Amino acid sequence: MKSKRESIVIKTSILSILANLVLVGFKAAVGFMSNSIAIITDAVNNLSDALSSIITIIGTKLAGKAPDRNHPFGHGRIEYVTSLVVSAIVLYAGITALTESIKKLINPETPEYNTVTIIILVAGIIIKFALGLFVKNTGKKVHSDSLVASGIDAFNDGLLSISVLASTIIYMVWRIDLEAYVGVLVSLYIIKTGIDLIKSSVDNILGTRAESTLTKKIKQAVSKDPDVEGAFDLVLNDYGPDKYLGSIHIEVRDTLTVAELDQISRRISQNILASFGVILHTIGVYSVNTTDKAIQKIQQDIHSIVFSHQGVLEMHGFYLNEAEKIISFDIIIDFAANNRESLYQHIYDEIHAKYPDYELHITLDIDVSD
Repeated sequence: MKSKRESIVIKTSILSILANLVLVGFKAAVGFMSNSIAIITDAVNNLSDALSSIITIIGTKLAGKAPDRNHPFGHGRIEYVTSLVVSAIVLYAGITALTESIKKLINPETPEYNTVTIIILVAGIIIKFALGLFVKNTGKKVHSDSLVASGIDAFNDGLLSISVLASTIIYMVWRIDLEAYVGVLVSLYIIKTGIDLIKSSVDNILGTRAESTLTKKIKQAVSKDPDVEGAFDLVLNDYGPDKYLGSIHIEVRDTLTVAELDQISRRISQNILASFGVILHTIGVYSVNTTDKAIQKIQQDIHSIVFSHQGVLEMHGFYLNEAEKIISFDIIIDFAANNRESLYQHIYDEIHAKYPDYELHITLDIDVSD
């Protein structure tokens, strides 16, 4: 069954395709009749937008397929693959347009503009601005990166069309021919857009840091549970737009029973799913020393040592096993630190010097989320 989000994305993309194809037809006709490479390049840009929307529809349909044995987490990431294809099309269109514009610079031909040219260009600018705002706002409502990108691209296309219009008016009034230069400008912009889209698509395929606002809200929600002392190590795996599976560690009192921990874990999972649509498939546990004041004093001392060093973002999961003389905890060091391993070793040596009778299990954790 088609989801509401899928239906909105497809309908919006179809509208974008129709609008761009109309613009392609008129601009191509005017461009060839007036012998204007700038207008023809603008038409090529609109054609690449139409092709992009077609691929967006295909990607959305494929991404909406139900999970199966080989893809138990669904097919949502297909949207990122199709975005990469769209990016390649945009880049190719830009390179092709640039080649033709350079040819016009080397062998210039006199353009022939008229009133119809101006009308078509003005109408195209209005359509592009209106389409851009509509598609972008729709994309934000349904959390579709593809639609948001298409909307921004359409709005920017309107700005570029203004430059084409300006060069046309300049030629008609002052007989100064700038259209080949404008064609190069438009082509370079299309190429830049293609490169930016490729980077964004590759980032999504590789996996990027989860949105800061979302991770902070999830950690805050988990920490509000009356039995949770702290929430750490939140990892969100992206399986397509708005499809997250994740894991998290919580600090809890060392006096809780397994049955109580199970109840806490289930409560947290249900709350996060209901509030954010995120499935926390794993909730790890850090046990907090609560019955020994001496151990708590050692924790405070080690905490002071750790955070006396610039670049340390977080310390969590502290536990001291007095019977086996083991101190365990995790630290997170900023990726921007000059030498994370060297800083870690310095902290380790400093703590070991102060507590030589204890075996240290200090994990250099990864800064995966805010």
